[in-house]
Amino acid sequence: MTASTTRQLPEIEREFTQRFSSTRLGARLARHLALYHLHRWGHPPQSGLAEAAGLIVAELASNAVTHGRVPGRDFELRLTLTARMLRIDVTDTRTERRPPEPGQGAAPDPLAESGRGLMLVEALAERWSVIDGVPIGKTVRAELAVPRKPS
Repeated sequence: MTASTTRQLPEIEREFTQRFSSTRLGARLARHLALYHLHRWGHPPQSGLAEAAGLIVAELASNAVTHGRVPGRDFELRLTLTARMLRIDVTDTRTERRPPEPGQGAAPDPLAESGRGLMLVEALAERWSVIDGVPIGKTVRAELAVPRKPS
């Protein structure tokens, strides 16, 4: 490959990773810490990126606690920020309860009190996916475009 055809990987500007207890409190703390770090990285809570990321982290962490919980096991949140993209990874240790693939989820009953979370993730994220964990578990990944800063 020549230099002109080599694909450059995005350079990571910031990264945050932490494990949380698989409880409602752990899910809430994950959202708060995600917003805290985004603010420190120049994306205040009222920015579009932080608002979308906060909703996605809340949904994925809640799903990890509700559907991916294995007693005694934590879930993990990882935020990776580049100049063009924010990647949100939420990993749990349950393998048998996988969410539907993007675009494959059935619409919930209009009167149902739950079942709309991944529809929200799909609407807010540029793309999202489910990745097998190594050695066990799964990661739900969502990516958001980072708005360009005015020059």
